[in-house]
Amino acid sequence: MPSDTEIYEALRPVVDPELNLSIVDLGLIYGIKQESEGKRVVVEMTLTSMACPVGPQLRAAVHGAVAALPGVEDVYVNLVFNPPWNPRTMASDDVLLHLGLA
Repeated sequence: MPSDTEIYEALRPVVDPELNLSIVDLGLIYGIKQESEGKRVVVEMTLTSMACPVGPQLRAAVHGAVAALPGVEDVYVNLVFNPPWNPRTMASDDVLLHLGLA
């Protein structure tokens, strides 16, 4: 069963195609929960906006990245919008610099 760190690292290459930045570094991953001894992984994530046109694409990419990990048999990607995504408080320092917010 993968560790939470391994799951985050598997998600790091998934990029938001509009910003071309990692969804992990953007702070779009709100949490990871492992169930059934790590065989089922639930990923809570958000989008940069509720009307994000690439939402289904990102959700599928997250699902695929986690499902590819050894031992994972089931993945559920739960989209949440509370709290609303705020790059100033949720994104990494590198992302803030890239977006001109630091």
